[in-house]
Amino acid sequence: MSWLPYAAITAVTLAAADALVKLASGKLSNSVAMLLYGSCTFLIGLSWVLWQRTQGVPQYAQPAGILAALGVGIVFSFVTLGLYATFGAGAPISLASPAIRLGGLVLVSLVGLTLWHEPLTWRYVTGMLLACGGIYLIITR
Repeated sequence: MSWLPYAAITAVTLAAADALVKLASGKLSNSVAMLLYGSCTFLIGLSWVLWQRTQGVPQYAQPAGILAALGVGIVFSFVTLGLYATFGAGAPISLASPAIRLGGLVLVSLVGLTLWHEPLTWRYVTGMLLACGGIYLIITR
């Protein structure tokens, strides 16, 4: 199966998350927001593991995978905190969210090039130039 449907669904949920953070900003402290976020993440993860165990799906964990997954949790917690701080400071979602997402896209694309030696093509370079131009145009509108 292609990865594109998963990516599309993830993009929709990411947009929903940004919109919900914007709605919640200023209505609770950032620490309470982080606690609620972490609680939901924990409960969903625990439910998934328990469901898979009942389905007979093998559960395993290699040390490198554990460290990487913990890194994901820590980093996404800071992403969430950063979004709450950004929107709490009054940033409009139509500017801040695209700038943050495109900035992350540019940075992670560079990681793909340098760490995983993914191909550098003229289409890639054109896309990154457009993304950087998009960030500039969004921020300076």
